[in-house]
Amino acid sequence: MGYAGGETPNPTYEEVCSGLTGHAEAVLVVFEPAHLPYAALLRCFFESQDPTQGMGQGNDVGTQYRSVVFAYDEAQRQAAVAAREAYQAILSRAGYGPITTEIRDAPAFYYAEPYHQQYLAKNPRGYCGPSGTGIACPVGAFGAVEATDLSGAFESRSSREAR
Repeated sequence: MGYAGGETPNPTYEEVCSGLTGHAEAVLVVFEPAHLPYAALLRCFFESQDPTQGMGQGNDVGTQYRSVVFAYDEAQRQAAVAAREAYQAILSRAGYGPITTEIRDAPAFYYAEPYHQQYLAKNPRGYCGPSGTGIACPVGAFGAVEATDLSGAFESRSSREAR
């Protein structure tokens, strides 16, 4: 759990919540592409939230809760754009509005304070934040858009689930 995408170095939770830093709450995922393809991470990302909500998820509202994928290279960027477009087509048919997920180059990642790490482990009945649309994203192991041979890390807008 941490913060990314803003201008303030080493921001605090309170600073990020002010909306003045430009940061989004984010998670840093380090993975082995031979065992977990990037496309599978994209599928999980899009399905675990409602990417059409704009500046918020569930009861969490503000710029820090926007949906964003930070890509570490051009292959990740292209895979994220393809996943977003494929999912948009399905969501549109289901009556959802436009996906607002940003796809940006990966900026510096700042770890959140210790009290924000592993939130649900510390608060088993704590607020779980966003939920998905219930509509499958057509990417990943069983989807139409399969990204292969990608490496690096993946960051997303996080929820309290990741804390």
